Amino acid sequence: MAAIRQDAWSADDDLILAEITLRHIREGSTQLAAFEEVGQRIARTAAACGFRWNSCVRKRYDDAISISKQQRQKRNYLKKQGVVALPTDERASASAEEEGAGKGELVGADALSLEAVIRYLKQWKGSVQELGKQVKQLEKELREKDEQLRSLREVNDRLSKQADAAQTDYQVVNDDYKALIRIMDRARRLAILSEESEEEKARFKMDANGNLERIE
Repeated sequence: MAAIRQDAWSADDDLILAEITLRHIREGSTQLAAFEEVGQRIARTAAACGFRWNSCVRKRYDDAISISKQQRQKRNYLKKQGVVALPTDERASASAEEEGAGKGELVGADALSLEAVIRYLKQWKGSVQELGKQVKQLEKELREKDEQLRSLREVNDRLSKQADAAQTDYQVVNDDYKALIRIMDRARRLAILSEESEEEKARFKMDANGNLERIE
């Protein structure tokens, strides 16, 4: 087990604390996990690392913290969309930060984080442009569908009017046909009655010589 250091914090210690904490923020981890990792690296307790971060180091990295939180939000969004957010850039950033910590340079976190954000925004711009093209294509297809729908409605209206006219013509013809049947039936009955009357009025018989004579 590593000994717990009691000496003052050095610039290298602060830099390691800042870099690891910012990385945990970007990756969506907790600050407690960051403090534990820092403590193992520089032989301090997690509580001491947390106190140092909140009391002294944090205020020097406000901009970097904001960028790291933005990266975390974008990472979470891309994960929901099924996309892993910039793994290569982040690995390169973490590697460069660790190298900078070994050298005691104070430039790692801010510069590399900003560079990663720029790369991400460029990729996001390409995605937005592609989505814009898809939106335009969908709008074009929607206009075509609207035009087809309007044309089909016109055809439907025309056919409906033709169907109504045909129904009216059929009703007129049907009525005329029924009237004609009634007239023909009436004429047939009159003809039958007329024939019966003629038969009743005109009766004949044949005489001895073979001649017909009418019987009154």
